[in-house]
Amino acid sequence: MSIPHTAREALQEFSAWLETERRSSDKTIEAYQRDVGHFIGFLVEHLGGEPTVSDLKKLSRHDVVAWLARRRSHDNLAASSRARAASSLRAFYRFLDRRLDAANAKAMMFESPRRPHRLPRPLPEKLASQAIELAGEGDGEDVAPWILARDAAILALLYGAGLRLSEALALTGKDVPAPEALRVYGKGRKVRIVPLIRAVREAVNEYAKVCPYPSAPDEQIFRGARGGPLNPRLVQRLMETLRARLGLPETATPHALRHSFATHLLANGGDLRSIQALLGHASLSTTQIYTGVDAARLMKVHAEAHPRA
Repeated sequence: MSIPHTAREALQEFSAWLETERRSSDKTIEAYQRDVGHFIGFLVEHLGGEPTVSDLKKLSRHDVVAWLARRRSHDNLAASSRARAASSLRAFYRFLDRRLDAANAKAMMFESPRRPHRLPRPLPEKLASQAIELAGEGDGEDVAPWILARDAAILALLYGAGLRLSEALALTGKDVPAPEALRVYGKGRKVRIVPLIRAVREAVNEYAKVCPYPSAPDEQIFRGARGGPLNPRLVQRLMETLRARLGLPETATPHALRHSFATHLLANGGDLRSIQALLGHASLSTTQIYTGVDAARLMKVHAEAHPRA
């Protein structure tokens, strides 16, 4: 690794480190580059010139607070986006400390903007199952049976195994016939083992049997109509169609099926640690948000059923 002099050179080294050593996704790297790049641009005006790594070492928390205030007042950035930007800057400074010997603990002694507390919005159990069934039946249009089987298999993986859409679409020929325990590569290429219930295995195997495009062990199994890798936008459109047919809200997205998986497991006695492992969350606090969903459901049941409510 070269020794950068300017802050922008340090950002380039940071981006390369994220890609090669952390194996972060392209979207994650782009977000870090955008947030930290904006901070460096702010410093050009704030300090009166292009900042160096030495300048980054001398900043105080007041400089960071001034940047976040600018993001709120001038850029009209939401609290959640400002919290993400603050997180990006903290990650950048950890890199400066550990890799470039440019620590600045004082600059990081600021309070991050609080993210708005938004609970996931899962589908009711009955409607989640109906969505998968309707995907496999189609809407009366002339659709190839293998495409209907494909759509049902994907939704089964999202709801029945809690996969992210990107994880489901990344499955390859080596994953069929569907095993009882699926090896999944999640964010940052972190590996987790996810059990597949029989209904999910059958859905995936049925699709693989009727798909006209055989997949090699390293080729994606979910294909578009012309045989190329399936575009995730098509799955999003599928959910839009199902929303209309089932009268679901706009929050009923492919990712909502993953929320439904976690929420329904918790409601039926699953423990948080197990659900954390199944979802591939790095932190238990990320999984704990589903306790709020379940608590909200219990309070609703209490309000509707208690004689004194």
